[in-house]
Amino acid sequence: MSDLKVLYDLIEPEAKALGFDLVRVAWLRGDEPTLQVMAERPDTRQLNIDDCAALSHRISDKFDEIDPITEAYRLEVSSPGIDRPLTRLKDYADWAGHEAKIELEELINGRKRYRGDLAGVSSDGNSVAIVDAGTTYTVPFEMIQSAKLVLTDRLIASTAPLNSAGADEIDQDNPDHEQED
Repeated sequence: MSDLKVLYDLIEPEAKALGFDLVRVAWLRGDEPTLQVMAERPDTRQLNIDDCAALSHRISDKFDEIDPITEAYRLEVSSPGIDRPLTRLKDYADWAGHEAKIELEELINGRKRYRGDLAGVSSDGNSVAIVDAGTTYTVPFEMIQSAKLVLTDRLIASTAPLNSAGADEIDQDNPDHEQED
C-alpha cells in the first residue's frame, strides 16, 4: 500500500481547491483495497453527493496523471458523517461537550480506551481531555490511534442536515400515494 502521508499531501490541495477541509485519508481492508477520503465544507461540516463527485474526479484526474498507487484499488470519497472520526486537534475543540471513544497506541494511566465527553484541547495544543466516568483524563494527541464521536441524541440535535426541504411534505398530487387513517 502507498504511504498515506504522501497520498494525503497529494489529495489535500485538490480538496482545498474546492473549498473543502480534508478530514481523513485511510486504507480500508476488505475484498479489495479501498482508499477512503473524507472531507467536509468548513461551514457545514458535511459534503453533498455533488461535492463528493467533484472531489472524486479531481483525485482521479491527479492520480491518473502521476500514478502514486501501483496496485488496484477502489476510491471512496465521503462526508465524515455524524459519528465522525476525530483526526485533527481542531476536531476535539470543535466537538467539546460531545461523547467520544478514544483508543490509544499504548497504555497511559493504565488504560488504552476512554469513552466520555470531550473536554477540549490543552493550551499548549499537544493534548486532548476527555471526561470518563467523572474523571478528566488528558492524553497526548500523538498517542491517539483512533477516535470518533458516539451517536447520541445530543449529537443528533446539534447536527443539522444540509437540506431537509420537503422531508415532511406529502405529495398530494400522486394518486399512488395513499394515506392511512
